[in-house]
Amino acid sequence: MKTIRVASYNIRKAIGTDRRRIPERILEVLSEVDADIVALQEADRRFGVRSAAIPPRMMDGQSDYKSVPLNVQADSMGWHGNALLVRKSADLGAHDVLHLPYLEPRGATMAEVTMGGVSVRVFGMHLDLSGLWRRKQAAAVIHAAAQGVAMPTVLMGDLNEWSAGRGCLADFARHYSFAPCGRSFHARRPVARLDRIMHCGKLTLRDCGVHESAAARKASDHLPIWAEFAVG
Repeated sequence: MKTIRVASYNIRKAIGTDRRRIPERILEVLSEVDADIVALQEADRRFGVRSAAIPPRMMDGQSDYKSVPLNVQADSMGWHGNALLVRKSADLGAHDVLHLPYLEPRGATMAEVTMGGVSVRVFGMHLDLSGLWRRKQAAAVIHAAAQGVAMPTVLMGDLNEWSAGRGCLADFARHYSFAPCGRSFHARRPVARLDRIMHCGKLTLRDCGVHESAAARKASDHLPIWAEFAVG
């Protein structure tokens, strides 16, 4: 049975817990996690032209990843900070941005990815701080994921949900299973499961967790989470 490994990581614009912006540390952590597909949050700088937090030349020369082209803003990697990375060997099918209802600007991203004979549809997101708007955004993502040809689907990102199983978590749980990755925030002392990975019934969870290396504890205020699935 074939497997695929995914990860979600809020990189905080590459600003670490020491308040220094060092994108090379993010690439080091991504190399450690070694996922096939990564959903990034806060992947673009906040002000000005909102350029990518990881410069494209650095990504190309120092990693095994390429970003899914979103064609939204020339210098940005993501859509409202959401980006999807895939291995350079991966083939991309349909990919797009999702316009979500919002109090403050929010969005999500989607891509159909094939590698090693495995095809999956992946959604990345960073939901609102407001519980009401989180639920509206979750409903929009769930609706988008139900469109098109049915295929193995993973939803992941920073849901900003502090409750154990209420709010948008309950909404997602009616349609998807959660990988019990663990606590990922704050990186120095994880107390909350703000980052989540969800999957449909076409995928079988084999393993999952939080990546807690020394590099990860410095690179961002969130730790990356990961999950490995069997497909087929």
